[in-house]
Amino acid sequence: MNETDVGNYEYMKYIMASIMDMGEILLTHGAEVSRIEDTIGRLCKAYGFARWDVFTITSSVIVTATLADGRTITQTRRIRERDTDLGRVEKVNALSRKICEHPLSLEQFQKEMQVIREKKKISPLLQMVMYMMISASLSVFFGGTAKDGLAASLSGVVLFATLYGSAALKMNNLIQTMFCSAVTAMSVMILVKLGIGVHPDKITIGNIMLVIPGIQLTNSLRDMISGDTISGLLNMSEALLKAISVAMGFALVLLIGGELWGFM
Repeated sequence: MNETDVGNYEYMKYIMASIMDMGEILLTHGAEVSRIEDTIGRLCKAYGFARWDVFTITSSVIVTATLADGRTITQTRRIRERDTDLGRVEKVNALSRKICEHPLSLEQFQKEMQVIREKKKISPLLQMVMYMMISASLSVFFGGTAKDGLAASLSGVVLFATLYGSAALKMNNLIQTMFCSAVTAMSVMILVKLGIGVHPDKITIGNIMLVIPGIQLTNSLRDMISGDTISGLLNMSEALLKAISVAMGFALVLLIGGELWGFM
């Protein structure tokens, strides 16, 4: 970058907007707070900002950066929806390392970000197959029979279908999790009643592991260890609430079904 670009306030506002895009993608797709703040800080340094202050929690990113001439730029992003896509996180990390070595022009920066945004997601069919395989494997791993593995794979299809279908309804995340867990538990009871599965508890384990917020729990611990206590506690609270929703959805149906059909 030349001195004209560094001193151009409007130009640097667009640069900051692209840096914020990177932070937003990282936070939206499962990166921990320390990674987000470190990435934004390194990019600000690469583009010639004299100082930067980054504040990140689970739902927003706020950055105030100071130019060499003393003028400041403040931008914020509100994060309303989150999912897990570590492949996209890895691509953002690779781009940030590339920029730190050789800063890109604004146009190149925006093109690279557009490529990351347009990255294709795994097809629903492949996701469903993965749900089946993981459910069956975990069910057998935790002591289930081959029939339990088969039943777990079929209930895994039900779990994926309810998660995929309910996502379009824009439901509250906790209600969605409880609803999908309850529907999946009901499918487990039906499969056992039909003789396809044998042990409903072993079948259920394979399904539960797919919806436990493991990455979120891990990130919350990493955030607290790194000193980002507020973000860590927020992540931990959200993860625990989701885990409770999963437990309630499965437990209520299995307990009621066990009483009615004598499985438990």
